[in-house]
Amino acid sequence: MNQPSIRTVVAIAVAAFGVYLAIYYWPSIAGFIGLLAQAMAPLLLGAVLAYPLNILMGFYERHFLPASENRVVARVRPGVSLAAALLTLVAIVAVVLRLVVPQLIDCVSLLIDELPVASRALFSWLEDTGYVTSDFVGSVASSLEAFDWQSLASTVAGTVMSGVVGAVSGVVSGTATLILAFIFVLFILLNKATLARQRDLLFERYLPETALVRINYVLGVADDCFHRFIVGQCTEAVVLGALCALGMFLLGLPYALMIGALTAFTALIPIIGAFLSGAVGAFLILMVSPVQALIFLIFIVVLQQLEGDLIYPHVVGSSIQLPGIWVLAAVTVGGGAFGIAGMFVGVPLAACAYRLLRNDVYGVTPR
Repeated sequence: MNQPSIRTVVAIAVAAFGVYLAIYYWPSIAGFIGLLAQAMAPLLLGAVLAYPLNILMGFYERHFLPASENRVVARVRPGVSLAAALLTLVAIVAVVLRLVVPQLIDCVSLLIDELPVASRALFSWLEDTGYVTSDFVGSVASSLEAFDWQSLASTVAGTVMSGVVGAVSGVVSGTATLILAFIFVLFILLNKATLARQRDLLFERYLPETALVRINYVLGVADDCFHRFIVGQCTEAVVLGALCALGMFLLGLPYALMIGALTAFTALIPIIGAFLSGAVGAFLILMVSPVQALIFLIFIVVLQQLEGDLIYPHVVGSSIQLPGIWVLAAVTVGGGAFGIAGMFVGVPLAACAYRLLRNDVYGVTPR
């Protein structure tokens, strides 16, 4: 049996001592890590936001501003593509807000107006069925009629406004972070060719050839998985939202555009996004007509079945090459660990790990 070398023993001893120090001084280390993460938050946020925006920017670069040897074109190409990508995102957000916010305000107003009428109808039904006496119904109805609903609405509005003020103060406190992150996004995207070249030079200078090949291989697989997932998820969201709005128009259901836009937005969350929009849509339609709400529930269940069996597997599932059971597992684990962000990031991470493991099992070597 070969005895370990002195170098190996020293390395193990140093590693063990490092683990001991990390455990003993963990509160100080955790505080330092937290402080470092807080200081780097704008940079990290900018890097995260730059990736999906780069996909849209690349679309404009490939289809509208192809690479050219002309110096002027090469110089203005990144800036024009980035401006087009930003304008596209702003237009999408503006359209969604324009479709959702006005109808949502109308629905809340309708709820406040119809609540007394619905209460009287409920007690009339209870009286007819014999669950309560007419005297009880009369006293409750008189109380409801005498109740100051406007005061209640004002109180609720005040509570909501106080929450809004708190949220606004939180947003204001994070304005500096967002501004710095946005500046960092612009810097990354406008100089991505230079940054990529500098990264390659550093890797080639300080990494051995074997490690360089493996790192580039892993980064390439991860980039492909995230790119395919984001494009597929956005495509699936647009298709699902359009089908939802079209189906509601054909069925004569209210709030078709709003619920369609909401469905497209929530469909960005894998698996459970359509259920969220279905619950919100059913509640909103219930304020107008219970029968139409039931029709909508049947329609959204059929649409979700269509999405799960046809749209998602062909648009997203085939693009990321991840079996459905692992998609569900990634959403469950990611959501439990990191909430909605974990649901969104968990699927491409699982797809990346699945592809790397599959290639290793079948002997596909990085090149």
